[in-house]
Amino acid sequence: MFTGIVEELGEITAVETLDDACRFRLRGPVVTEGARHGDSIAVNGVCLTVVDHDGDEFTADVMAETLNRSSLGVLAVGSRVNLERPTAVGARLGGHIVQGHVDGTGEIIEREPSEHWEIVKISLPAGLARYVVEKGSITVDGISLTVVDAGPDFFTVSLIPTTLALTTLGHKQPGDPVNLEVDVIAKYVERLLGGHAGQGDAQ
Repeated sequence: MFTGIVEELGEITAVETLDDACRFRLRGPVVTEGARHGDSIAVNGVCLTVVDHDGDEFTADVMAETLNRSSLGVLAVGSRVNLERPTAVGARLGGHIVQGHVDGTGEIIEREPSEHWEIVKISLPAGLARYVVEKGSITVDGISLTVVDAGPDFFTVSLIPTTLALTTLGHKQPGDPVNLEVDVIAKYVERLLGGHAGQGDAQ
């Protein structure tokens, strides 16, 4: 489990294309400290497994399913990525519960800068709109953010200078894809209420 609090901006140093997958090599001195084979690291919000690591770099395999459902397929050598290790039991939950399971992708629609923060508008796939509410939580490229405004096919977030400086959202431009993970609690509530309603209808 992750919290959506990005630990560092990493970099793709190599991409190996396989038949139905690809292998990334990434540089991240913070997240590789103490890393072992089989550990999980979130890359732009996608939970990946460490295959190997050497110094401040690690490799991770990405299946075709993940490439198709996320924006990882557009990454190339030199791309900057948000990195986060799983949260430790007993640690502070600085963001919200993040699984690292991307629900879909959106695109940056527009950016509206102001003196101390920036409003970013992001497109929202129709199937995810029902899980996104004003003042609720959403994960964008692995970053835990609060929804400012929620529309039928978009939402907005307000980014503080720290987020702009330390994550990929500081330099992404309109048209760039982002990974989205909605609040898993909303999905469980929907499932439970749907199942309850179905049982009631059958009686």
